[in-house]
Amino acid sequence: MKAVIFDLDGVITDTAKYHFQAWKTLASAIGIQIDETFNEQLKGISRMDSLERILKFGGRTTDFSNEEKNRLAECKNEDYRKLIASMTPDDVLPGIQKFLSELKEAGIKIGLASASKNGPFILDALKITHFFDTIVDPAKLKKGKPDPEIFATATAQLNLQPYNCAGIEDAVAGIQSINEAGLFSVGVGVPDEVHADWRINSTEALTLSGLKKHFKKKI
Repeated sequence: MKAVIFDLDGVITDTAKYHFQAWKTLASAIGIQIDETFNEQLKGISRMDSLERILKFGGRTTDFSNEEKNRLAECKNEDYRKLIASMTPDDVLPGIQKFLSELKEAGIKIGLASASKNGPFILDALKITHFFDTIVDPAKLKKGKPDPEIFATATAQLNLQPYNCAGIEDAVAGIQSINEAGLFSVGVGVPDEVHADWRINSTEALTLSGLKKHFKKKI
């Protein structure tokens, strides 16, 4: 194993509550009411895909031009960035800081494959940017998760083959993306019906020894 590629939300930190607050505010402003159950559909997918799902849910799919949709998405992002501005290293999920240190000390490359365009901003706020060897820019991708492009891009940026890498996700779309890209998949709290090569209940279970053990089993 030569690299580990991380998702951000739900794996490194939990920004889901901030996303939900920002989307709920935006949806309400255009006459659509969403709840936390609906919000589960938005995890792991891009900003524009999330907006499209909200518009479809509210029966307003054809009510806005592409330009208007872009403005709505940017409005949501501005609200979201205000909410996450107060994040600190204390917001890193349990076990992640230690796991990142283990990977770095072992010479294993580390990448970020998040649909969030705010990934670099959040890593800086958490003070863990120095761990990462590459960060995929989702704005340059043609397709979002569950398409494998984002994880395939991460391995390409590291000049590595997918079968030498592991990917970590907490969302169904993310696990599908990892599997399709040909990486070893680690699922954090994912549903039983979703195939993950190594399934764990929380980030606290992430250790280099555990990952290597399960990685070797698949090989």
